[in-house]
Amino acid sequence: MRDNDINYFKQMLETRREQILKNIQGSSKELDELHQNHDVMDEGDFASVSTDNMINEEILSSQQKELEEIDEALAKIKDGSYGICEMCEEPIGMQRLKVKPFAKYCITCRQIAEKSPA
Repeated sequence: MRDNDINYFKQMLETRREQILKNIQGSSKELDELHQNHDVMDEGDFASVSTDNMINEEILSSQQKELEEIDEALAKIKDGSYGICEMCEEPIGMQRLKVKPFAKYCITCRQIAEKSPA
């Protein structure tokens, strides 16, 4: 992979990382406000707050996982292994990296990994 390609993906990953950190910070603040809200009047209000809380926690968890994957990709850029499939050790296609810049596997190996029992 050329240096300008690496720089392109590094910038993309860093931008997404900053966006996720802002989202996590905002979601954490909202969750704190929901937990501190003592103005819940009835069961309907309580159910609504509980549902909002569960949705926010799921989004937060998903973004936390993506952040970890981004950090791993940035570490790979530093050590020179970025863009190489962790399974077959072949280059991951540029189109795949453009869609998912923190991809660990090429398309073929991703399909194998998804079918394998965890």
